[in-house]
Amino acid sequence: MAEKTIYLDRNENNYGPAPACYEVLKAAGFETLSWYSKDFARGVKSTLSERIAKEFGVPESIILLGYGAEDLLKQAVHCFLSRNETIMIPTHSWWYYKSIADEKGGITVEYPMVPGPDSFHYEVKSLLDLAAKHRPRLILISSPNNPTGNTLDLKDLKVLVRTIKNTVIVLDEAYWGFTGHQADYVKELIGEYPELLIIRTFSKYYALAGVRIGYAFLGKNLTTLAQFSARYLGYNRLSERLALAALDSRDYYAEISQKMIRDKERYYQTLGAIPGFKAYRSNANFILAEIPERFKASLKDYLTKQGLIIKFFNEPNLENCVRITIGTEEQNLMLTNAFRDFARDKGLI
Repeated sequence: MAEKTIYLDRNENNYGPAPACYEVLKAAGFETLSWYSKDFARGVKSTLSERIAKEFGVPESIILLGYGAEDLLKQAVHCFLSRNETIMIPTHSWWYYKSIADEKGGITVEYPMVPGPDSFHYEVKSLLDLAAKHRPRLILISSPNNPTGNTLDLKDLKVLVRTIKNTVIVLDEAYWGFTGHQADYVKELIGEYPELLIIRTFSKYYALAGVRIGYAFLGKNLTTLAQFSARYLGYNRLSERLALAALDSRDYYAEISQKMIRDKERYYQTLGAIPGFKAYRSNANFILAEIPERFKASLKDYLTKQGLIIKFFNEPNLENCVRITIGTEEQNLMLTNAFRDFARDKGLI
């Protein structure tokens, strides 16, 4: 058995946050820990919401803060979905989407997420046809999508928000940032489509999952959610300062992102060279791979004994799939070597 377990199953950022974030923790004093925020006296939610609004060129009033993207997602569903109303989610998606809908007694309709030669993709026509048929109250779109890793193309997103009416569209961008920081479309889409909600987090790209802080951009017809999520006494002041430090550390995170991109290529090549294995290209900090059913149990046992934990799925559409979080360069090398060793043991290569 391995001396140390390496967890590559929950899409955490194993590089950790920027050094500036640790400096915030060292400097935290009485005021940060003991006093409520007074930002509300200036007519804003927080210094962090001001900063995000400035970076994206939108009013601070449309920025929502929450306890991670998960919290904002749950708030949105609980705010807008009523019993027996329909919510649409991707066929291959985070199990939590359906779980939240079930809490509200909603009717879940799945729209197709289709595998291609190298990556999954959204079928926009099918999504539009299903929306016309079921007239959902909400549509959840994940981009990049967990667990498939594919992104919805901006032109397709514009088609959706311009075509689907009287429906709250929630764009879950928890994995935004790993392929760049395009910002212009946020202001454009939020301004054009009043029932769009774009959700992001500091958990993934910024490696602050333990801090639990997320944010969202709110369309003008969704002010009910702003009231639903308002916090009179403000937000976690320490979390906000950590997030601000992360935003100020662009070079640190850009370097990590490039390392992850290089290591994803290593995974594509390694898994692609093993007969029966297939890795799908991803725009997030993880990849989805198909494995032969007959090797599922033995591979899981083999990797566990090596101290390497990845996500083995049992959900419908994903029964023969694993999801691999992109760890550090050292961790990724260990896992790709373990895949090769397993393949050799089984006579595959």
